[in-house]
Amino acid sequence: MRMKQESGRDAARRKGWKVAAIGAAAVVVIGGGVGIATASPWDDGTPSSSSGPSSAPSSTSPTSAGAGADPTAGTSPKPADPSVTTAAPAPDAAQLIVGLTPTDQAYSVNPATVAAITVTGGTLEAVELVPRLGGTAVAGEISAEGGSWTATERLAFNTEYVFSYTVRDSAGRSQRQTSSFVTVEPANEADAAMFPRDGSTVGTGQPLEFTFSEPVVNRAEVEKAITVTSTSGQPGAFYWISDTKVRYRPETFWAPNSTITVTANLFGVDLGNGMIGNGDTAMTVKTHNTRLAVVDNATKTMNVYLDGTLDRTFPVTLGTEDWPSTEGYMVVMEHYESTRFTAESIGLKPGDPAYYPPTVVNHASRLSLGGAFVHEALPAAQVALGSINVSHGCIGMSPEGAEYFYNTFGPGDVVQILNTDYGPMYVWDGFGDWNVPWNEWVNQP
Repeated sequence: MRMKQESGRDAARRKGWKVAAIGAAAVVVIGGGVGIATASPWDDGTPSSSSGPSSAPSSTSPTSAGAGADPTAGTSPKPADPSVTTAAPAPDAAQLIVGLTPTDQAYSVNPATVAAITVTGGTLEAVELVPRLGGTAVAGEISAEGGSWTATERLAFNTEYVFSYTVRDSAGRSQRQTSSFVTVEPANEADAAMFPRDGSTVGTGQPLEFTFSEPVVNRAEVEKAITVTSTSGQPGAFYWISDTKVRYRPETFWAPNSTITVTANLFGVDLGNGMIGNGDTAMTVKTHNTRLAVVDNATKTMNVYLDGTLDRTFPVTLGTEDWPSTEGYMVVMEHYESTRFTAESIGLKPGDPAYYPPTVVNHASRLSLGGAFVHEALPAAQVALGSINVSHGCIGMSPEGAEYFYNTFGPGDVVQILNTDYGPMYVWDGFGDWNVPWNEWVNQP
């Protein structure tokens, strides 16, 4: 799972792959011989085997010339010559078992697998794990007693590795062996992006968002790999917007002036459908003071509260009956000192009754993906402020009010709209997360 802000990969070429199940392997060395029992890369439970050189006899009894039985039939054997010493039997080596992770010839190995060798009945003298096509060896350590080797570095994606290791049995004989395996190809990698960006300072209404380049099947595994903590100690929960997007928030807005830390250990996590997370990352964001704008359609006003205290009140105009503003909570997504609005962006065509020509607006703060903004109302709409609704769903303000809002509110700050009898805003249309009741949020099917 490599973790970054945007992914440029071609998602289409990653579909439909399956990751092989990786079984166990054992290398058995008996009396100097080597037998290798290796589970199939697909772990079908049927081991394949190969053998090394045969072991020597466990004991020999060389004798001098004339010693031993008389080959002539019917005669008695001659007594042994006391001047000839019979060699003592050579000690048998204890059964030597070597376990390999991953198995020999395994393929589509999850790179999060910790490469390792274990030995019973002997010791490891040397181990090397290197990419077949060249490159730096994977670092690892042999245990103090020599009974195991464990990698201390991760494997890479899309790499064939060769294990070379020397084992000494209890009789002091050494054998050098090799094995190989291949890790998951790039087509099986999945990227993830987090929002807000690391180091950001945001409003107290900003949910944490994680977007994946591939559909996530194993949602529980992904959630388990992501840890969120805050200096306010607020517990939170995940809510899946789609199979590629999940959000996290506490029950109520984040505490002001707090620090939120995210650790996403997604490298090697099985997302399902053969997709593997390709990176880990950590993110820290901070919240500033509480900033809330309450827009009431009944009075056509916006009351701005800073840390719970009323700071300013402005007249506004909202959406007409045909284009009503959605009520409920919205979160500022981004803002522009000036930007260009087009009717086509909200589905209108020339000739439609509500069509308008491309228009430049000042001090525009986005509230939804569907095109709702807080912005300076056009000159012709200024007379409607505080009295009637004339917009296509936006919140129109005076030049002074729009500039104040632009300078005071930023990403993560909250706008609450009351009494439009339309909505609330969908959770996916921007950050409508706070309109989802907590009980529903934590009990998502």
